[in-house]
Amino acid sequence: MSIARVLKKFPKTFWVANTIELFERWAWYGFFMLFANYLTASTDIGALGLSQAQKGIIMGVGTGILYFLPVITGAIADKYGYKRVLAISFIIYSTAFIALPLASTFVAVFAMYLYLALGAALFKPIISATVAKTTDDETASIGFGIFYMMVNIGAFIGPLVALAYKDDGYNTVFYISAGVILVNFLLILFYKEPEREIKKESLGLAIANVFRNIGTALSDFKFVIFLILVAAFWSMYYQLFFTLPVFITQWVDTSSVYNFFEGFMPAVTETYGKGNQMDSEFIVNFDAMFIILFQIIISSLVMKLKPLKAMMGGILVCTIGMALTLYTQNVLFVIVAIFIFSVGEMASSPKITEYIGRIAPADKVGLYMGCSFLPVFLGSTLAGIISGNVYGSMSDKVNLLVNEVEKRGLDIPAISEDFSATDYFNKAGELMNMNQNELTKYLWNTHHPENIWYVIMAIGLIAVVSLFFYDRFLIKGEEAK
Repeated sequence: MSIARVLKKFPKTFWVANTIELFERWAWYGFFMLFANYLTASTDIGALGLSQAQKGIIMGVGTGILYFLPVITGAIADKYGYKRVLAISFIIYSTAFIALPLASTFVAVFAMYLYLALGAALFKPIISATVAKTTDDETASIGFGIFYMMVNIGAFIGPLVALAYKDDGYNTVFYISAGVILVNFLLILFYKEPEREIKKESLGLAIANVFRNIGTALSDFKFVIFLILVAAFWSMYYQLFFTLPVFITQWVDTSSVYNFFEGFMPAVTETYGKGNQMDSEFIVNFDAMFIILFQIIISSLVMKLKPLKAMMGGILVCTIGMALTLYTQNVLFVIVAIFIFSVGEMASSPKITEYIGRIAPADKVGLYMGCSFLPVFLGSTLAGIISGNVYGSMSDKVNLLVNEVEKRGLDIPAISEDFSATDYFNKAGELMNMNQNELTKYLWNTHHPENIWYVIMAIGLIAVVSLFFYDRFLIKGEEAK
């Protein structure tokens, strides 16, 4: 069947649902890409000045809970209807985005982020279920391809729009996301709920059945081992949002990219640059651009590979790419490393779902697929630890400078509401007879913050080697059957 004929077979609800997904991802990534720097950057630029450890808890645990909750919210949507739950999700989303700038302490921000995560968790299972229900065997492949394309377009546009208004204050970033979500209130007027089986069981019983089914799937020891190993991939993936924007802001010289755009497209530097440096989130956003440009090509190259082999290769490439992004102060090297990471991401991520479908017993495919959230939950939590305590002790520029100041016995007030991190750096530079570029270079050469790449590399290599032994000795070719 030609693509044109397939496209004509999709009902209106399919297109409405995908448009809703695009705007939801736009709103989410518009703030999420900037969130790590918002949490940890100096208070004098409107950020919160929290520690890396606090950031790791908020983003790691909060995002992990977001991916765990769909176990419950999926049952809620099936019970009370997709359209009604979508409306509730958008109410939570919009109010959370409006309220987040009002929270300034660790506890308040964490609580508000969990509230936002609830809105996202209510939304997450509905659109993918709608796509599944509005496609058939002939149209499913293209249908989900369109769905993932919408996800990545939203993920690419969101940060670019948010960054364009960041100079107006971080509050504006959250308000833009709230405004984008409001568009979806209009779109659900055109959303016609697909047919679903309405069960008479209570919500409590439905949720209990979900957990009972998950327990049944997790009684498969081999499956549990696989889920744990795949969590390593997600722990690296989330460094893209948890760690890399902070690392680039603190350590990487982006002037060469600034000069490149200034030479022939000065509007880009005017919007996404300042002081001869580009916004770190602009650099990280190359990942979404690479996926939009190359996903079809990479998917076609790995299409004939067995899922487990593709995963091992993809996770290895991801490991190399993400480790190298944290290895250097050279921004061009970082961009190349992001491309390497994106290739691994494109090769491995779709294959995870395909593999789960292959190894599941024929009568338990749904049960096994329902567990696909678990490695994301585990990976996000581990990513929070790496980007929090580990990054804070090994690579955080503020902590390294504080340690250096204490070692030298310099008299500088502690960072506080009245004495920002920027003030601290300026005073340290003055007492150490260095400008800020020289101070950054000194801290880099003395304390080697790039050594965190060893941590990322170790996690990825352990996962790849473990998957090899899993394939060779535990499942012994069962995937091929």
